[in-house]
Parts: sequence; structure tokens; C-alpha cells
Amino acid sequence: MPNSQTILTRKTSSAVFLVLTINDGGEETVRDGLSDLVGLVSSVGSRVPDAALTAIVGVGSAAWDRLFSGPRPKSLRPFTELTGSVHTAPATPGDLLLHVKADRMDLCFEIGQRWTERLGSAVTTVEEVHGFRYFDMRDLIGFVDGTENPVGDEAIAAITVGDEDPDFAGGSYVVTQRYVTDFGAWNALKVEDQEDAIGRTKLENIEMDDDTKPANSHIALNVVTDDDGNEIDVVRDNMPYGDIAGSGDKGTFYIAYSSAPDVSEKMLHKMFIGEPEGNYDRLLDFTTAVSGAQFFAPTADFLEDPPAAPAAASDTFNSMPDGSLGIGALR
Repeated sequence: MPNSQTILTRKTSSAVFLVLTINDGGEETVRDGLSDLVGLVSSVGSRVPDAALTAIVGVGSAAWDRLFSGPRPKSLRPFTELTGSVHTAPATPGDLLLHVKADRMDLCFEIGQRWTERLGSAVTTVEEVHGFRYFDMRDLIGFVDGTENPVGDEAIAAITVGDEDPDFAGGSYVVTQRYVTDFGAWNALKVEDQEDAIGRTKLENIEMDDDTKPANSHIALNVVTDDDGNEIDVVRDNMPYGDIAGSGDKGTFYIAYSSAPDVSEKMLHKMFIGEPEGNYDRLLDFTTAVSGAQFFAPTADFLEDPPAAPAAASDTFNSMPDGSLGIGALR
């Protein structure tokens, strides 16, 4: 079996999320940096072995063909902007995702800083978010986040590409969004109204039954089923983030891993467009998506020994067996 990146871990107290774009001419530096990441994490993690340090890297659709020759993950595609009757899920730039998590922020910072220094001018950082665990795994709005995540073998199955795409078995698809919350509007709601927006009790973290749960609640619109009615899972690793004082943003960095992007795309369609159309996620009235990107996280084996870089156009011209340009006779 391929050696997957370490995505499934216990819940850590800190995380750093970096979304980068690759500058023109930076492809070879990025390829080298991808190969170096596994060793960097091992070296830094050895300083505090019990801190559960891990780093996951994902590659966006447009960047894939700039970095690698040969086949590509069959379902890798850009994040699609969703525009509903009231709310929008924007698509924003993103060629690379670095998701670092550990029990200590200094370790996350060290990985992020050393890796981006390694990449240097080959990349531009378009989003940097420092996440923290909030009390008993609650979001800043006061509700427990990630309750419905699968565990054990079900979690592995939910995030791992299998025989349906054998060239990339062991990899995972990733979607990210950053949400900015209007806490003035949210905190003005009665607790009962907040619970109706989520579909779960706030203090006890108990999901409402189907007869009580509003059809536009966050939980009701985050359930995706297959043709037989079985629920399809993703693994969310969301983290709160934000500035304490002033007008700085605060909210949730959403990140979900899956074996195919279809389930995340359907969840977001239900949230922003609605099911039926117009029945959008009530939580969106209080929190706004400001970014959105999609990636594929290949196996650690792939990162350490990637396929060859794509051939340059000049290489194609020079590859004709007779040394000609391959464009026929000039008259």
C-alpha cells in the first residue's frame, strides 16, 4: 500500500494554514520543496516527539500540470464559485496548501517558516491563518465543531482514494474556505435561535431529531447521501482563528478531506444554493465565506519521489528524430 500523508491525528491545539500561488519560473523550486517537506517535518518533530506534529501538502488543479508529467488525479479540478440567492462561496487563488498541526504553535510556525523560506520567491502567500483549539473543540460561536466526523476505519475510507484511481491510491482531496463571522449579529440571537440555526443544542451538543431540526439548519444541509440513502462522510479539521481587538477578522477556517471532491461540492451546493433552491444554510446569515480553493494531497511516497517535470516546449521541438522542427518543408 502507498504511504499516505498523515492526515488523521488526534485533535491538536494549534494549526497553521498556508495557501500559496506558484510564480512563473518557480516550478522546479516548488518540486524540490515538496520532496523536502517529509524530512523537514521529521527533523522538527523530533524536538518534541509527543506534540503530534504533522504537515499535509496539497496541490491545486492548475498547478498540477506545471509540476508533474504523466497522469493526474482523475477528479482534481478547481474550486467552483457558488452564487445563491443571498450568499456566495467565492473561488480564490491557490496552487499549494500547507496544513500544519501540532500541540504547540511554535512547531507549526517553524515548519511554515522554514518551508516558505525554502520556496522563497518561487511562491506568493495568498492566505495565512493561525488556528487554535477553543475549549472543548468548540467554534467561536460556542458550538462543538466536528462532532459528525467518522472515526477509525470509516475515517480512513472517507478520505482515501482507492482502486477507482490506482495511480493516486492513498491520496486525498481537500477543500478549504475561510469564514468571517459577524459576532454582533450572532450574539444578538437567543440561544434557542442559535440552536435552530445549527440543528444542535449549544451546551449539551445533542443533535435535534428530524422532526424538530429546521430544514435550513447547518446540520440538516451538511448531510449528503448516496443513491441507497447511506450517508457519505468527509473528515473536517476546522479551526477557529482571529484577532482579539479592533476590527480584525475572526471566524472559522474550514478544511475537509475526502476520497473524492463530489461530496464536499454537494455539501456546499446545499449550503449556498439550497435544497430545495433558496433553502440555504441559516448559519450563512452570520458568517461569510471569503476564500475557497480545492487541492489534491498525494501520498508521501509521491512527494518524495515525484514523476518527472513536464517537458518544456523547446524540448518538444528538439525531440524530432531528424533534428527538424517537425513543421514540414518551408517554401
